[in-house]
Amino acid sequence: MADPGLAGLSTAEAAARLARDGANELTRPDRRGALRILFEVMREPMFGLLLAAGAIYLVLGNLADALVLLFFACASVSIAVVQDLRSERVLEALRSLTSPRALVIRDGARQRIAGREVVCGDLLVLAEGDRVAADAVFLAGSDLQADESLLTGEAAPVRKAIGKAAMPPARPGGDDLPQVFSGSLIVQGQGIAQVLATGARSEIGRIGQALGAIETEPPRLRLETRRLVRGFAIVGFIASVLAVVLYGLWRGSWLQAVLGGIALGMSMLPQEFPLVLTVFMVMGARRIARARVLTRRAAAIETLGAATVLCTDKTGTLTENRMTIREVRTTGVVWRPGTDTAAPPEAIARILAEGVLASAPEPFDPMEKAFHALGTPPGGKAPAEGLRLVRQYGLRPDLLAVTNVWAAAEGGGLLVATKGAPEAIAGLCQIDETTRAGLHKEAQDMAGAGLRVLGVAVASIGREQALPETPRGLGPFTFLGLVGLADPLRAGVATAVGECLSAGIRVLMVTGDYPATARAIAIEAGLLAADASADSVLAGDELAGLDDAALRARVRTTTVFARVMPEQKLRIVEALKANGEVVGMTGDGVNDAPSLKAAHIGIAMGGRGTDVAREAAALVLLDDDFGSIVAAIRLGRRIYDNLRKAMGYIIAVHVPIAGLALLPLLLGLPIIFTPIHIAFLEMVIDPVCSIVFEAEAAEANIMGRPPRDTDARLFTGRLLLWNLLQGLLVFALVGGLFVLGHRRGMPDDELRTLAFTTLVAGNGALVLANRSFSTSLGTAFLGRNQMLWWVMGTTAAVLVLAILVPPLARLFRFGPLHLNDLGIALAGGLVVLLVIEAGKRFARLKAGG
Repeated sequence: MADPGLAGLSTAEAAARLARDGANELTRPDRRGALRILFEVMREPMFGLLLAAGAIYLVLGNLADALVLLFFACASVSIAVVQDLRSERVLEALRSLTSPRALVIRDGARQRIAGREVVCGDLLVLAEGDRVAADAVFLAGSDLQADESLLTGEAAPVRKAIGKAAMPPARPGGDDLPQVFSGSLIVQGQGIAQVLATGARSEIGRIGQALGAIETEPPRLRLETRRLVRGFAIVGFIASVLAVVLYGLWRGSWLQAVLGGIALGMSMLPQEFPLVLTVFMVMGARRIARARVLTRRAAAIETLGAATVLCTDKTGTLTENRMTIREVRTTGVVWRPGTDTAAPPEAIARILAEGVLASAPEPFDPMEKAFHALGTPPGGKAPAEGLRLVRQYGLRPDLLAVTNVWAAAEGGGLLVATKGAPEAIAGLCQIDETTRAGLHKEAQDMAGAGLRVLGVAVASIGREQALPETPRGLGPFTFLGLVGLADPLRAGVATAVGECLSAGIRVLMVTGDYPATARAIAIEAGLLAADASADSVLAGDELAGLDDAALRARVRTTTVFARVMPEQKLRIVEALKANGEVVGMTGDGVNDAPSLKAAHIGIAMGGRGTDVAREAAALVLLDDDFGSIVAAIRLGRRIYDNLRKAMGYIIAVHVPIAGLALLPLLLGLPIIFTPIHIAFLEMVIDPVCSIVFEAEAAEANIMGRPPRDTDARLFTGRLLLWNLLQGLLVFALVGGLFVLGHRRGMPDDELRTLAFTTLVAGNGALVLANRSFSTSLGTAFLGRNQMLWWVMGTTAAVLVLAILVPPLARLFRFGPLHLNDLGIALAGGLVVLLVIEAGKRFARLKAGG
């Protein structure tokens, strides 16, 4: 198509308008830069304690100690900042993956640019298959039709009329509007349109801004973690102040008292909680991304394991979003491709060939692609070979049929091929009532099997005959037969649905398709039994007649919602939530955005969805596959399990650290740990509780148990008590060795080395014991987790260096570690592991009995 004298904007003018109006994208008010993240991290209490301890060492003249603490402080901050920046980059990756591109005319030439760079006044070049990048007015072109279902919910494409550049904006919907809208899809024709509105000023942008009125679910884990940290911080502060006062009064060394108090405060402050939560959410997002699901909100990861209901689209999610011909019928003959391996009979082959002639020569519509795929034999003669397309008649509201008129190159009459809704084709063929009733019954039988049914007919007219305005003047038509098309079920969907059901998760289909088609797909996918009651399917017109109370009752028994409009999805979500369900909802359109945001887990389609839907959703499916949702749920449960293990380990390991910091202050013994020792232990604990536990494999029964209660705390009283008992066991062992060694007259530096080494061994025992809630002692050692052995090996190597290298030994105030002392430390760690595993086994036997 030639550009009708339109030169478009100049590059300089486009750049000026981009600077004036901003990018053609949704606003990002929640974006965090590196400085903001750094400021947030530096407000953490542990950072302040490390700096305070470093300042005291400077006052005491211990420059080396001060520098070491400063290094630990910087390392702690760096870990947190890097992890947060990775989280921000995940969101940016999502935007770059989903950003549309546009073909525009600038400086008189066509240029392909990023959709975000489109500005008001740009000329968009539109063709079949293009996603419109901004709201625009249609200035030139032919036969342009757009699918605006993402904005209006209307499935049928709408025709576009040519308008003028100065026309006022209009709302989408209906035929013969001169405007095209951002996010709509061009399904037929071509044209040029001038941009009227971009970004937040477009129709999509206004809907996106209106989503701010819908409240999203708060991240419960983060709130609970903050409460835990706050509680520990208060207790630690009180204990530290008392320890400083008592030590200062008893021994008169107030600087040493403050250092001891800081060490106690550091030991009792589980600052790993927010770090672990951040690392688990970021690493969880990366793991889920490998399952072709991008995470936009970390709260969704914690909610995945609690999902009780999944509301899923049919087209493209349960199915492949591509049409194939499944059945062809004519008088006395039924042929099913794939099932019938023999070549189609002559009558069937003619139906397929005429179906190709009734389609676009280069099809974009999925149904027409299916006709071309089956009706054009490989290596054989194409139906349109030797023919020239004379006239095309598109779908009309009063005639749901597509008709093409062809002329043979060597002369003769004109061939007319048409396909469309069976009742429309029957009308063109002027079939009598008896034959029409039989045709209707056959079409209903095919529709009941989940097929989209089209009729095919042909006519011949003289070359000299003038072509009418509608196909009705082309007859008489001869009816050839019926063609049933279906969108095949995705491979693995039935298995994924079965996995959901075994995990206690209901799967509901919410679709705009017809009830018979939806029911057939639901049965094939395993959502419904073949003999399921009529109550299991609810149509949109029925739903509209139910009040909220009646709908809440109906959603308890309904599995398939058919002919549902996008705005009705929100009512379904609200009804399920009112019943106490944790709801996951899929969607792709702008009108789906409210239901996606209202759901606990909004899941947008990355392949065919709009930016507004993606902004409203918590998760984005890159491949629009239901199996990816189930994989994300499995990972969500694994992440939550491992998070509980990590949090439990943090509590357990802080008990002996805090106890050993407090013990000398209460009993008048030499101080074991200074802030340097605590900081060193924190650098060991941080990667263990974050990287190691995050990498743990899923429990064997992870998809064989019901969803967890969303009101359940991360720590139940029983689990908290169990973790405290583990920590007390390690404290009793290390504290007992320390007191015993002191009474036997061991030098302070050797005693400190023995206590520290035994504590590290006890820490290793806690890690191994908490790797699984239920597995055996052998699995604790043999279970695959490369990060575990890297971290434990590195810890052991650093400890050996700290003991054997004189400058490091002086820094940590370590003495020599004798072989018998090393044996005692390792034996102590083994004893801790055996006792904890025995306790787990006893608890399992008690639960089983």
